[in-house]
Amino acid sequence: MLIDSPLFEQGALIPPRFTCDGQDISPPLHWGDVPAAAQSLALIVDDPDAPVGTWVHWVVYNIPPSSSGMPEHVEKVKELADGTRQGKNDWPKLGYDGPCPPSGTHRYFFKLYALDWKLPLAAGATKAELLREMKGHILAEAELMGRYKRQGR
Repeated sequence: MLIDSPLFEQGALIPPRFTCDGQDISPPLHWGDVPAAAQSLALIVDDPDAPVGTWVHWVVYNIPPSSSGMPEHVEKVKELADGTRQGKNDWPKLGYDGPCPPSGTHRYFFKLYALDWKLPLAAGATKAELLREMKGHILAEAELMGRYKRQGR
């Protein structure tokens, strides 16, 4: 399985418009080679370089396995038209909140999981709740890492 973005490459800088220095909207993501047995996909975006420990920026689950990605600027709603659900990030708010490191350059991991079932979680779940429900159900994983440093810092 693979995941990428048309706007930044693996290990490259995330464009400012997807951060707190810009519009703070979610970047477009593309994926492929999803296992045929997948019943749903899940996406977690987090920053392991945060001073307080890993900071969660986006939790998304029950993405249809037929999906080929996420568009730019996903609405901050509990459930999208295709049944995709969004959870709470560490602010704690629903949906995507982008990179906003207090100092230095941080890494942001976009982790995609193919699952053998559709998760029985209501919208608004946390990363910890999602990981607990995914345990033993992961068929494949893919990861994209982007970096960001605040503008003018």
